[in-house]
Amino acid sequence: MTALLTVDVGNTNVNLGVFEGDRLKATWRFFTDARRTEDEHTLLFEGLLHSKSIDPADVGAIAMCSVVPPITDVIRRALETLFASDVLVIGRGTRTGVKMNYDRPQDVGADRIVDAVATFSLYGGPATVVDFGTATVFDAISKQGEYLGGAIAPGIVLAADALYRETSQLRRVELIAPGSPIGTNTVMALQSGLIYGHVALVEGMVGRFEAELSDGGREDVKV
Repeated sequence: MTALLTVDVGNTNVNLGVFEGDRLKATWRFFTDARRTEDEHTLLFEGLLHSKSIDPADVGAIAMCSVVPPITDVIRRALETLFASDVLVIGRGTRTGVKMNYDRPQDVGADRIVDAVATFSLYGGPATVVDFGTATVFDAISKQGEYLGGAIAPGIVLAADALYRETSQLRRVELIAPGSPIGTNTVMALQSGLIYGHVALVEGMVGRFEAELSDGGREDVKV
């Protein structure tokens, strides 16, 4: 069966997935590094595929989205070199079937577009998407499958790094939930604020989106 390779280039990680039909056969993740050359990416992709016994010749289609413009073309060329195939790069002008009700549609990140397409395809609308990455991103999709907009907040790792970098006495902590939201030491207090605080952020934003999307409670909003 001809396989589909999907590539998601994020600010922190590049995620790869190989699908055979509707089945996700394999996934990989590596750090996003704008210093890598086209040749280095080609070798990296080839090695990852072989690590799970996937022959590049079995890949018949490639789809890619990227929120890191400086390396989008580098990775696209590496993929075209390895697979001798054109790469569908989701972006401005790509026909996805989702209407973008945004003041400047060209400003919507490719990751948010594919999130909206996938969510509506799998679950219908209205729906709220929560995407945990470098930023925590919330997107709203109407009952008719229109992209309505959303919200962007600092991601949990970004927030933790900022606390460590911008303060004199706070330290890096493991991102695990403490036994109580009331921390009895600095480590627990940081963990509580980061973990439970982010949970509260998500719960609060999902609730606000639901209030707007549910049409006065008459619609069931998927999350």
